[in-house]
Amino acid sequence: MIAHFFTSNGLLQIAIYFAVLLACVKPLGNYMAKVYMGKPLVLDKILGPVERLLYKIAGAKAEQEMTWQKYSAAMILFSFGSFVFLFLILMFQSSLPFNPQAFPDLTPDLAFNTAASFITNTNWQSYGGESTMSYLSQFAGLTVQNFVSAAVGMAVLVALIRGLARKNTDKIGNFWVDVVRTNLYILLPLALIWTVILGSQGVVQTFSSYPNAQLVEAQDVAEVKDATGTVTQKADHVTEQSLALGPAASQIAIKQLGTNGGGFYNVNSAHPYENPTTISNFFEMLAILLIPAALCYTFGVMVSDRRQGWAVLIAMTIIFVPLLFVGVYFEQGGNPKFMPLHIDQTASNLQAGGNMEGKETRFGITNSVIWASATTAASNGSVNAMHDSFTPMGGFVPLFLLQFSEVIYGGVGSGLYGMLTYVLITVFIAGLMVGRTPEYLGKKIQSFEMKMSSIAILVTPMVALIGTAIACMTDLGKAGMLNPGAQGFSEILYAFTSAADNNGSAFAGLSANTPFYNTALGLTILIGRYWVIIPVLAIAGSLAKKNTVPVSAGTLPTHTPLFIAFLVGTVVLVGVLTYAPADALGPVAEYFNMLK
Repeated sequence: MIAHFFTSNGLLQIAIYFAVLLACVKPLGNYMAKVYMGKPLVLDKILGPVERLLYKIAGAKAEQEMTWQKYSAAMILFSFGSFVFLFLILMFQSSLPFNPQAFPDLTPDLAFNTAASFITNTNWQSYGGESTMSYLSQFAGLTVQNFVSAAVGMAVLVALIRGLARKNTDKIGNFWVDVVRTNLYILLPLALIWTVILGSQGVVQTFSSYPNAQLVEAQDVAEVKDATGTVTQKADHVTEQSLALGPAASQIAIKQLGTNGGGFYNVNSAHPYENPTTISNFFEMLAILLIPAALCYTFGVMVSDRRQGWAVLIAMTIIFVPLLFVGVYFEQGGNPKFMPLHIDQTASNLQAGGNMEGKETRFGITNSVIWASATTAASNGSVNAMHDSFTPMGGFVPLFLLQFSEVIYGGVGSGLYGMLTYVLITVFIAGLMVGRTPEYLGKKIQSFEMKMSSIAILVTPMVALIGTAIACMTDLGKAGMLNPGAQGFSEILYAFTSAADNNGSAFAGLSANTPFYNTALGLTILIGRYWVIIPVLAIAGSLAKKNTVPVSAGTLPTHTPLFIAFLVGTVVLVGVLTYAPADALGPVAEYFNMLK
């Protein structure tokens, strides 16, 4: 199997993906650094007046920078306003325009969950978009949050970078300027380009109502009753099908670029209207990691040491690539339970054969696993295959990537500021090993930075595991399990891990649209977002006040292969030790059950 894998076109597909991705890192990363450093841009003549007008309307003073406390307050105020705005749209969508299908209002618990999810860049969905959301809710509610929630994460990262780059000051930038410039000069231009590309491939973009198409062959639908005998579906003779359309291309572009992930349709990018061709699939996969990877180079430019950015990017890639290969290996290996049934799971290449359950034949195994790995390494959460249908160890790969707290590339901004907290911890541990005061980029790393970094990396696994335990011990939590045993436990563990890490993807097989799960996951999402951001901004403020110390013979270089190895070891060790007991009860147990 291993020899077959390395001689197949699957390896070529992976190589092309990474070649294109890494080729974009330097030019895009350098451009984003210019945006945040206020350097002249080609788009200044077009967007400069718009930028100044937005500041005037908002009453923001662009020239006034903020302390980390004021920066945090502005971020919380903006996020709270976004939550209220989206919550009200969802609660009253039946009375608002652009609702040609006359969809009803969302229930309070679902509106709370959805609003919390989209303002935090999580985009967890307990609903089917094409059967729940009006066009107004989609483009004025969800798509707007896809832009601004992504911009918040990038703004927080830039504030942390300024804290590392500056000295003897308590100012880390202006939140309103960072959010506006992120949207105007980065997210909007990229989203426009991607919308045109996706539209050229057939991704739908329209405000027309859903048309009906005549079925080639009529279908008879049987009556369905629930446990109480109530008829939930009447018997019918179906002769036509309603085709769900809508302004999808524009939402899909930013959902991928902003590592949001919320699909216009219930099955996300497995839907042919959302992802019709292999070309659209490639560009959507590329968009998932494009900005997170390029931000590493932005970081290097802004701290005046590009080697630091490359070191962090290399560490991320060293963790990601082996896990990607593991996922492809197990998915290509198929299910041993089929062997006694004489079902042929072999293939001449990685585009067919193996475990094809839950995957689209137009994408195949390799592209499905690349997507599943990228979407969970980043806090994207979109899918082009159903993770619940992966083999136990194939499904363990995306779950394991989630459990690194979304720092392997991660979400736009949030991934890198999460990884930088691991960098500080690694520097601190290395300093203790050699008996020196830890330093990073000339800044002494002391007890305050360690306390804040510890909170940032421990709060997400804590809330994920506590939420999983509560769901498994309560009747309301167990009522949502559609699969018994290890698989059912994996579904709950995945849901709370995804929510805590602001990923948004689901293992499926869990009835999550209930008051219990909507509320529990919504609270988990909010804690996982803001209990990380606040400590990160506190670190930024603390570092900005410090003076730099000169490099000496005892200074630990933080761009060398040795430090990269230390960093990789720290990230892996924390992830493994934190979740190992829970993983043993879920995907690992299911894997050994499969081998019986």
